[in-house]
Amino acid sequence: SPRQGPPAAAERPDPSRLRPHVVLAQENTQIRDLQQENRELWVSLEEHQDALELIMSKYRKQMLQLLEGRKSEEAEPVLKVHQANSGEIESQIDRICEMGEVMRKAVQVDDEQFFKVQEKLAQLELENKELRELLSISQESFEVGREDLPD
Repeated sequence: SPRQGPPAAAERPDPSRLRPHVVLAQENTQIRDLQQENRELWVSLEEHQDALELIMSKYRKQMLQLLEGRKSEEAEPVLKVHQANSGEIESQIDRICEMGEVMRKAVQVDDEQFFKVQEKLAQLELENKELRELLSISQESFEVGREDLPD
């Protein structure tokens, strides 16, 4: 009579075989999410830089108009304040540009990492397929060998 109960070990999927694929799929998803977040942050940073440039340009125009309307002795303290503020704002713009460069490099590293993971996944899938074929061949030859043995 046919034996009832749990399936033979060869029929059950080996959990250790599934793990690398599952882990890599999770990493791929995380990398894609990070890439999307990086793109959004990059767009936001560029918008901030544009806004700061616009503010600086308007500020300079107003200061020039203000200075042109006053006598030189009245203009000197205003000019000093303008120079101090201008320097501070420009250093902030420089810091934002540096942050942008760091973010650009991070995006590049993420992209490279993503491609490495994809390449590794393809390599593991191919290796897995080849191992399954080898296993199938060895099982067939084992069964043929058993059939040749006398009962």
